Amino acid sequence: MIVSGALLVLAAAAVVAAVRVVVGPTDADRVLAVDLGFVVVLAALALLAVRLQAPALLDLVVAGTLVGFLATVALARLVGSRR
Repeated sequence: MIVSGALLVLAAAAVVAAVRVVVGPTDADRVLAVDLGFVVVLAALALLAVRLQAPALLDLVVAGTLVGFLATVALARLVGSRR
């Protein structure tokens, strides 16, 4: 029950992020929204791992977190260099 509620909240966050990617007036807004979307996907994957009792999925979450962090740093440097 709690996992289902959390997935609904994550779905709402994904919609907000998608709107910001489309509407975002600056590149920084779009980068932040894409990063939020990626974090939402990772959180949903973690909740799915809990619901399915599949700890192997948590390994994907950890690897995805590292990739997301590196991508965020790279995109922040790219947006910062354009200013």
